[in-house]
Amino acid sequence: MSDSNITNFSNPSTFILLGIPGLEAAHVWIFILFCAMYAIAILGNFTILLIVKMEPSLHGPMYYFLCMLAVTDLVLSTSILPKMLSIFWFNSREIDFSACLTQMYFIHCFSVMESGIFVALALDRYVAICHPLRHSTILTNPIVAKIGLAMLLRGAILALPYPFLARQWPYCRTNIIPQPYCTHIAMVSLACDDTRVSSYYGLFVLFCVMGLDVIFITVSYILILRAIFSLPTKDARLKTFGTCGSHLFVILAFYIPGLFISLIYRFGQNVPLHFHVLIANVYLLMPPVLNPIIYGLRTKQIQGRLLRLFTHERA
Repeated sequence: MSDSNITNFSNPSTFILLGIPGLEAAHVWIFILFCAMYAIAILGNFTILLIVKMEPSLHGPMYYFLCMLAVTDLVLSTSILPKMLSIFWFNSREIDFSACLTQMYFIHCFSVMESGIFVALALDRYVAICHPLRHSTILTNPIVAKIGLAMLLRGAILALPYPFLARQWPYCRTNIIPQPYCTHIAMVSLACDDTRVSSYYGLFVLFCVMGLDVIFITVSYILILRAIFSLPTKDARLKTFGTCGSHLFVILAFYIPGLFISLIYRFGQNVPLHFHVLIANVYLLMPPVLNPIIYGLRTKQIQGRLLRLFTHERA
């Protein structure tokens, strides 16, 4: 790193976000791609919220969880993309230290919330397929509200130590973050003190929270698959599996890049930096784009309500 990037401060007032190092020449094209992704995420998730609100028949547990997921995706993408787009288009790289900490908090808080909502969706599918006659009595509206509140509080509480830990470290090497947004790992790597507490806490959240979520989702879908294969006819099996296939695809698209990022950060010293940053962007930005498309367009009730909405407007 050049001497111009090295400073002698311990409390920087701003950080510099580099965007995607090594791909500066393509920042305009990346801006167009990410701008399109943001527009799809905003339009798709607001459409899910609007349709569920307008259609009384969709006022059920799965659709309430989809609305929670849509709100989570809207907050997550909005906490990242506006600043990212300003870097790619206007070269506005500076971010205030407090704004960086706030962005970090929202990214980690709503990522944990999204993981929790996937657990809730897996629970809903398990009850609907394995105990269909008891679905309405097990997942009542008060229970769904309590699950949503629990996911919100879990994300808010678990993400709270991240900005407090990052604020206490001295930053005497550089204030340059080689990616387009602030995360805990990126900031801690710039600190010039013993940051093992931050690293251990990050691993705790990764394995004890995300890991438990993955285990719960895996067990749920194993039980779901057992129930599907015990159905009497092939058509019934295909129909039931179709309702779960889209859920499973979105869940894998969320967790696999996250696992890949963690492995690259710890063991992939020879992986190019721009590849690492691109994978991190996919991890954070693809779910808000994919979730409304896959959950919405592949859910027949939402498809039907959307079709009636457009047909009515044309008439």
